[in-house]
Amino acid sequence: MQYRNISPFYFGPGFWLNTGQISSCLGTLRMPFYRRSLPWFFAFVLALTGSTATAEDYRVGDLQVIAPWSQQLPPNAPTVAAYFLIRNTGMSDDRLTGVSSPLATEAQLHEHIGADGMMKMQQVDGMIVPAAGQVRFAPMGNHVMLLGLGDRRQLVDGAHFPLTLHFEKAGDLNVEVQVLAEPPEGAGMHQHGG
Repeated sequence: MQYRNISPFYFGPGFWLNTGQISSCLGTLRMPFYRRSLPWFFAFVLALTGSTATAEDYRVGDLQVIAPWSQQLPPNAPTVAAYFLIRNTGMSDDRLTGVSSPLATEAQLHEHIGADGMMKMQQVDGMIVPAAGQVRFAPMGNHVMLLGLGDRRQLVDGAHFPLTLHFEKAGDLNVEVQVLAEPPEGAGMHQHGG
């Protein structure tokens, strides 16, 4: 039996619903919203976490570099710092021997040390990444300092720039440093003069 005179069941020329189709549709509509949307929610979460992990985690050998970032600075800033976490999942130490970037004419490794009751920054020629341990590069601590900056369009919020980390055992690792207007939550401020 067709319901040609009942407009709610008319969906275009030649397309009418019979009573079996109507009850089938109503059964679908009565399904709770969360049950219908759950597969889409999980697909969205999986896509989101998958892309985030790919964008922020880099690996070479037993080493993992996590979430490289830099803070947007004024256009006339003479230097910029880069921060990240290096995790060593291996059973032997490795050593970060240097860094380089096409963005800068020079890239240095710096650390902060306490001297005479003051925190002092100094350049170092390398940093040990201990076996089954990690080294954090963060404001007011270890950091990469880039000098002689080139294309400053890569230093604005939302942009990114390439950085290569040179390890003694694992070799070279290319990462993309994300530029942020504000430091991530939990990161202190690092002020560096020219």
